[in-house]
Amino acid sequence: MLFQIRDNKIKQVKEKDFKLEKDIQKFVESNMKELLDLEFIATEFSINNFRMDSLAYDNESNAFMIIEYKRGRNESLIDQGYTYLNILFDRKADFVLKYNEVNNANLKLNDIDWEQSRIIFVSPKFTEYQIKANDFKNNPIELIQITRYENDIIEMDRIKKNSNIKLDTLNRSDDDLIGKINKQVKVYEEDDHVQKASDEIKELYYKLRSTILEWDNIDLDIKKLYIAFKGKTNIIDVVIQNKNLKIFINLKKSEIDDPKEIARDITNIGHWGNGDYEILMNNDNDFEYIMSLVKQSWRKNKK
Repeated sequence: MLFQIRDNKIKQVKEKDFKLEKDIQKFVESNMKELLDLEFIATEFSINNFRMDSLAYDNESNAFMIIEYKRGRNESLIDQGYTYLNILFDRKADFVLKYNEVNNANLKLNDIDWEQSRIIFVSPKFTEYQIKANDFKNNPIELIQITRYENDIIEMDRIKKNSNIKLDTLNRSDDDLIGKINKQVKVYEEDDHVQKASDEIKELYYKLRSTILEWDNIDLDIKKLYIAFKGKTNIIDVVIQNKNLKIFINLKKSEIDDPKEIARDITNIGHWGNGDYEILMNNDNDFEYIMSLVKQSWRKNKK
């Protein structure tokens, strides 16, 4: 429950339903960067007889995102999600053309990381059936619950996947839609990165991970090239290598207070992660100090 303090007394803030799916769609499309950290491309994007509510682009993953809005509680999200991903992979050129038209750009097919494509469902409420049906760790479908309250308050929550079961462990023929799509998408797991490291670096990473996740409302977002620790946006991005951790701190040039000058300024150097500072970490000698630098980004980028 959500409460508001007024004159030292609390009053419960009541939910205020969205009347139509279209209301949710307009709100999210108008605030997509702030809410989902995505670039809005098009509304009601149609191919053949299929209409996709919102088309967006993730500049971090270099991939398209299709967003659908739901108020009803009986739909099968898996069927619709995989159908739309199938259209995306069959008609890649149409998606690139739309991006180029909107942005006056010259994006090419090879510029897109197609295996990072995702479907996002946004709804005020998901049923237990929908959540359970979607709870496979390599499933390229994300569920986000949106709640509107009185006093113009909005809450957004990503529904985490908790299952250790993979969709591709099920018996599926080569012409099965889910089997076909799962050969073209890749949902990266933490272990895909951790397995690259020596035992010493694995231990160091888990120490860093445990420390940061004790802070408020931090999520892990496993990317192709790094592991992102996120608040409202990335706090740090960690590239796990055999002999060190490469930590990118999401602060702009001159925003960091680093008297020991451990963080390297990479403003004008090409790099994978977000932010203008990089730290190479191969032991825990300066662990507490490095965490103090990370905490500066957390204070700026936390939810």
